[in-house]
Amino acid sequence: MRQFWRNIWEILDMVKIGHSVLALPFAFMGAMLAARGWPDGRTTLFILLAMVTARSAALAFNRLADAAIDAANPRTATRSLPQGRLKRNSVRLFVAVNCLLFVWAAGQLNRVCLFLSPLALAVILGYSLTKRFTSATHFILGLGLGLAPVGGWLAVRGDLSLQVLVLGGSVLFWVAGFDILYALQDEDFDRRTGLWSLPARLGSPWARGLAAGCHLLAAAGFFLTGWMAGLHGVYPVAALLGAGLLAGQHIILTLRGATRLPPAFFTLNGLVGLGLGLATWLSLGR
Repeated sequence: MRQFWRNIWEILDMVKIGHSVLALPFAFMGAMLAARGWPDGRTTLFILLAMVTARSAALAFNRLADAAIDAANPRTATRSLPQGRLKRNSVRLFVAVNCLLFVWAAGQLNRVCLFLSPLALAVILGYSLTKRFTSATHFILGLGLGLAPVGGWLAVRGDLSLQVLVLGGSVLFWVAGFDILYALQDEDFDRRTGLWSLPARLGSPWARGLAAGCHLLAAAGFFLTGWMAGLHGVYPVAALLGAGLLAGQHIILTLRGATRLPPAFFTLNGLVGLGLGLATWLSLGR
């Protein structure tokens, strides 16, 4: 029994369940924009289940795909799979169960979500393989998280709107910018091992400039989303604060360097999504 709970803890630590806060607010933001308020309880439940299972499957699959790479990288060598604290078959089972739960949850929302769920899985699982052959890997990760608000909208309405596509694109550039900055930590390792991260391919100065450009587009997109959706009051303030938090990441990077990103990077990114999601709810509730 003790080993069972130890495995559960290792799996939860592996998928960083607390980092679900990065995508969840945007999924519910898409749903709130579609419903013009908070969606009903049943829809809320299955959006939550779909998001948590999709993210858990994606990150666990990433750990499986990158197990050998992680073992060779000093920064990641202490992770559960390289250290043998988790067995590959256990992680494979975890991925399979979460994929099935995701498809089931999507089917409980509507047929459109059900039919599109395999495509969503292809994007979020396939991302883990892309850094072996393309520098677009950061943008494919962004696409995976950019599907969150689109999925939330589809869960409520079953169709698409330009405003949620703008929001999804904003999330894409927000995540891509952050992921480029995150990859700065492994620039030398990626270059030695032939991985296609942008820092390894372009060098740190160009990669940082591209990340800044991505965050500029993301900030503009968040403002545009609010304007298109008619979100007044607190939302523009939250969008402005979010832009400030994005700028803060680049300031921290300039002051501290990119050898090891501080935990504040994750906190700042989580606050961007939480702030915009809360502001959307407050603006629609008026």
